Amino acid sequence: MLTIHAADEVRCGWDDPEPVKDGAVAVEGVRIAAVGTLAELVERFPAARVRRWPGVLGPARVHEGPLPDAPTPRERIHAVLKLGAVAVLEEHAGAPGLRAAAERNDVVVLDRSRPTALVDLGRADLAVLDDGGACIATVCAGRLVHRRR
Repeated sequence: MLTIHAADEVRCGWDDPEPVKDGAVAVEGVRIAAVGTLAELVERFPAARVRRWPGVLGPARVHEGPLPDAPTPRERIHAVLKLGAVAVLEEHAGAPGLRAAAERNDVVVLDRSRPTALVDLGRADLAVLDDGGACIATVCAGRLVHRRR
């Protein structure tokens, strides 16, 4: 099933100087099928489900610090997803329980921080942020794993 995530603005990278107004990202499975305007993607993929989000859509974040406190490893990983991150640094997720929870949730454990970007055929890791930078929604490997109500 193909899903189009649309927002007021799409940034292929958070420092992207030319965001796509009324932009969208088409997601098929775990991959990005296309990035463009909502009109372009709806025309290209007419049978797709469309999710509209307020705010700015861009690549999901890398959580670079210690994981938030929570009672269980699963809840600690979910707390990271709620921040718009789908990757954590190995130095903060080295414990076996945390690594297992990350793996079960498709959260990537990195040995060092890396820039993130939205690219065709790249892994579908997206974050939607409001004007204050708070996470509205997180898509991890093509799955909507968090949405603020």
